[in-house]
Amino acid sequence: MLLLRSLKKLSVIACLMLAASASAYSAPKTVLVVGDSLSAEYGITRGTGWVALLERKLKQEKIPATIVNASISGETTIGGRTRMPALLDQHKPHIVVIELGANDGLRGLPVASAESNLRAMVSMAQQKKAKVMLIGMRMPPNYGRAYTESFFNMFKKIANETKSPLVPFMLEGVADKPSLFQQDRLHPLAAAHPIILNNIWPTFSGLVKKQ
Repeated sequence: MLLLRSLKKLSVIACLMLAASASAYSAPKTVLVVGDSLSAEYGITRGTGWVALLERKLKQEKIPATIVNASISGETTIGGRTRMPALLDQHKPHIVVIELGANDGLRGLPVASAESNLRAMVSMAQQKKAKVMLIGMRMPPNYGRAYTESFFNMFKKIANETKSPLVPFMLEGVADKPSLFQQDRLHPLAAAHPIILNNIWPTFSGLVKKQ
């Protein structure tokens, strides 16, 4: 009799643990994207940018995740660094995607300053137990070889030292095609954003599936 009761109790406990595990697995993860105009759908129809396409891709793949797009056109790394604490407190993300630095580079700001700001953002997110993914960028060759190489290598350096996944260049397959850009030759057309998502998805999917 005692053995039967013990077995019943163990069975109930096991069921509760399985239910809790299933609930935790199915609970949607919050993904916070902190970027600039390349992520804020500048100059294109709402819902056609890579962040919106990412949200649809997650649904198609049946991956439970909610996207919070906190990107602002014209944002620099210091702007992102300033906003990060409030964003983390408000949204409590499981994953933080940082797509910043392009505006620093286009303004010719010191690479060391951008690096410091990005490192601070990664640190803030990791201290809140969030996983971080970095998205890198390249500067046009007219900025000089020393600056462009230092800028590009900055992302890999930060990613390696903070153990954060990296998409080296979000505009791979886009930057060399003028027909995929708006008249300002800086911002991609909506037609380019599926390519951008294809650049980002392999790294991002590996991260979100681990959560």
